[in-house]
Amino acid sequence: MTDMGSSGLIRVALECEKKPNKKTRLLEEATWTAFVNGKNVGTATRREAAEEDLKMMQMLGAVSVGAGVLPEGMTDSVYGEMTYMRAHFDRVVGSKDSETFYMLNPDGNTGPELSIFIVRI
Repeated sequence: MTDMGSSGLIRVALECEKKPNKKTRLLEEATWTAFVNGKNVGTATRREAAEEDLKMMQMLGAVSVGAGVLPEGMTDSVYGEMTYMRAHFDRVVGSKDSETFYMLNPDGNTGPELSIFIVRI
């Protein structure tokens, strides 16, 4: 996503299919088709937070708003350094099949730089 954000605006869309006779809440769907700025980037899968994820969240507990990189030595990740972003989001529920999260810019001068659209079609 860092390569795709050169314009300053990032739009993430997660789409899943409606399943007949199944009453799953939107955010509890297991598998999604993922798009970033209109480009299909593969699939996204819902998972429970692992112990490593929870440790990471504890390390970032003092960060209220911001973005940065945790160096390789600070994380247990097999992927090396970890990029993070922490912000406030507005949540807009369109229906039982659509929700949107807009990242709020702390200075309040511009529109959202990151929008996440979640839709069941």
